[in-house]
Amino acid sequence: MQLHCLGTVGYHPNAQRHTSCYFLPESGLLLDAGTGVFRLAPLIQTDSLDVLLSHAHLDHTCGLTFLLDVLFESPVKTCRIWGEKDKLDAVREHLFNDLIFPASLNAEWIEIDSLDEFRIGDTTITHRTQDHPGGSVAYRIEWEKQQKRLVYATDNTGDTSREMAQWGQGCDLLMQECYFRDASAEWAKKTGHCWTSRVAEVAKLIQPKQLLVTHINPLETSEDPVDLDVIRNAVDCPVVLAEDEMTIEF
Repeated sequence: MQLHCLGTVGYHPNAQRHTSCYFLPESGLLLDAGTGVFRLAPLIQTDSLDVLLSHAHLDHTCGLTFLLDVLFESPVKTCRIWGEKDKLDAVREHLFNDLIFPASLNAEWIEIDSLDEFRIGDTTITHRTQDHPGGSVAYRIEWEKQQKRLVYATDNTGDTSREMAQWGQGCDLLMQECYFRDASAEWAKKTGHCWTSRVAEVAKLIQPKQLLVTHINPLETSEDPVDLDVIRNAVDCPVVLAEDEMTIEF
């Protein structure tokens, strides 16, 4: 399986990164729709596109307006956008308000609130609520034939519960946000984000085969914006810092 990192930063783009957007071309799954969506069209391999929204904040949804170009340039016949009802309602009411974006998007909006699990093509998907202002969800995506599992957990304070550990246990790829270094841990808690040592704690509990650190602070532009060695010294799996236009195999 391949994961294409189209946008890897949180809040706003910087000179190195666009905001949250990840694509699984074999299954036509887009994880969030930040500004990185503009890179999507050449990667599409399927005649359907399914967008899984973790929540409605603009760094995860503003790229939905870019889909007009993407759908024009690609052979997609069906576009579906999945998320919690209140998040979908907010996006449709505000982002697609005629005064903000005076064009309609030919897409089906599907609420996941009452769905314990749902299927998209060759995948089975479940979700869990997370601690973040306004609420967000983590997704677990399973490919039965390939026997692969991915957990996408962005915009959260790091769920260290037994339930989360069991839900994500041994996944092939854990995508966990890390917006702050440890020095800003208290600010991370106040803003609903994760920090370096908490990411290590989450990964130790879930024991993924590979950890992808995502949703980087856009003000951190160094080669190591999250002190990766703190995580690497705590876990027994490869740890990769997500970068724009990177491809991850799992």
